[in-house]
Amino acid sequence: MVPLLPTWLKTLQRNYVILTFCICLNLLGATPAMAANLSGDLLKQPATEITISLGNAANELKFEPNRLEFLAGKRYQLHLNNPSQLKHYFTAKDFADAIWTQKVEAGKVEVKGAIHELELKPGAEAEWVFVPLKSGNYSLHCSIPGHTEAGMVGEIAIAN
Repeated sequence: MVPLLPTWLKTLQRNYVILTFCICLNLLGATPAMAANLSGDLLKQPATEITISLGNAANELKFEPNRLEFLAGKRYQLHLNNPSQLKHYFTAKDFADAIWTQKVEAGKVEVKGAIHELELKPGAEAEWVFVPLKSGNYSLHCSIPGHTEAGMVGEIAIAN
C-alpha cells in the first residue's frame, strides 16, 4: 500500500507546479494578468471556435481563411479540416511557440504538449485548443513541397 502524502507536501507540490507554470509564462512574455487568468477559471471557460479548411473540394492549395487573429490570454478551439483529395500540413512553428496548447484531438486520440505542425490527410479533421501567450505576427504554410510556392500560405496575428 502506498502511503498518502502529508497535506503540507501536497500544498508544496501544488505551489511548485503553479510557480513553474508562471515562470514559463513570464519567459514567453505573458503578463501577470494572463498568468492569473490561465491559473484560474480561463481553462474552464468555453473556447472561441474557429474553422479552418486546408485546401477545398476543388483541390485548390490555400487556407480558408488565410488570416487568423487571436487575443492573448483568451482560449480558442480551432476546427481544422481537409476537404481536398490531397494531404496538407498546418505549419506555424513560431505561432506554436507563442501559445500554450491545452490539447489537440483527432479521431479518438488526444495529444497534449508542444505542437508545431499538424498533418491532415484527405477528409481528416482535428481540433486544437490553445491559449495565445505572446503577441506578434506569425506565418502559416503547408510544408509539402510545392504547396507553399503555389500559395498555400497564411498569416496569424496575436494581439494583447
